[in-house]
Amino acid sequence: MDKLKIGVIGCGSIAKFRHLPEYSTNENVEIVAVCDIVEDRVNETAERYNAKAYINFEDLLADETIDAVSVCLPNYLHAPVSIVALNAGKHVLCEKPMATSYEEGKQMIEAASNKNKKLMIGHNQRFVSSHEKAMALIASGELGRIYSFRTAFGHPGPERWSIDGRDSCFFYKEEAFIGAMGDLGVHKTDLMRYILGEEIVEVAGFVETNAKKDTDIDDNAVCILKTESGIIGTLAASWAYTADTDNSTIIYGEKAIPRLEDDPKYSLIVQYTKGEVLKYELGAIQTNEEGGQHTSHVIDHFVSAVLNDTEVPVSGEEGLKSLEVVLAVLRSSESKKIVRV
Repeated sequence: MDKLKIGVIGCGSIAKFRHLPEYSTNENVEIVAVCDIVEDRVNETAERYNAKAYINFEDLLADETIDAVSVCLPNYLHAPVSIVALNAGKHVLCEKPMATSYEEGKQMIEAASNKNKKLMIGHNQRFVSSHEKAMALIASGELGRIYSFRTAFGHPGPERWSIDGRDSCFFYKEEAFIGAMGDLGVHKTDLMRYILGEEIVEVAGFVETNAKKDTDIDDNAVCILKTESGIIGTLAASWAYTADTDNSTIIYGEKAIPRLEDDPKYSLIVQYTKGEVLKYELGAIQTNEEGGQHTSHVIDHFVSAVLNDTEVPVSGEEGLKSLEVVLAVLRSSESKKIVRV
């Protein structure tokens, strides 16, 4: 195919600030169709990208000219819509968390395998320059043995950037399933698995609702994670960082301590035990704020994998492993026990 013909299902903020702009600037893509149950929203989006508007996603999937879709819907619809899309013969890029249960995630993977279609999960933190550099340093042995880490992802809450504000699906448990831990924490579970090159095998967590009113969805989570080699660290996910965003990670190694996204100017600072300090300006991390997205690289990787028939960098299997950690944290919080993943 000369160009990948794309349909985007869901025209909320993730589609508006990330998927659609990045597809539109990729010369190998033609945006064919968009879908949303809010008629004014989908019509406006369709006009902007010269695409066909659909209210019903199944009608969009019936268009045989569409090669692949982005699923940018509320969490509880990620798996069901992705499965229908895969069964309709479309490649799928699905937003995170990929599903609301392990069983749903497995069904997505099976559908992709049965139809021989690509399934990619939108874990964009893997493609942040400072994160890629830190992973390379660890893999090379330059940092020596890794002892511990701490990672955080927090902001004032999705009402600040969601297209629906405080009425967003993020605040309704039947639609979101999980709050800050699924919205932000799953990014960090995926990131630590990626950077450390190890699976997380045990967790302990507190997952609470203590900042947002009139919701039963979690807005603060603090977890302890342990990897298969015994690295231990903390993960915080929050919608209650009221003044600013924290998207930082610090890794404590035998020979050096890299600080990622912890400084406003230098996205990576490596402090060596012998006293040397290296500072890297690698570009600002992407955000969901308007103007905060330039390229998350997720779209480009997905398009390239489909057009060249190569492996996607964040497969359904990878997405499910990161989701499993989050599900284990939920079980730990409910049981007040350490839980094996």
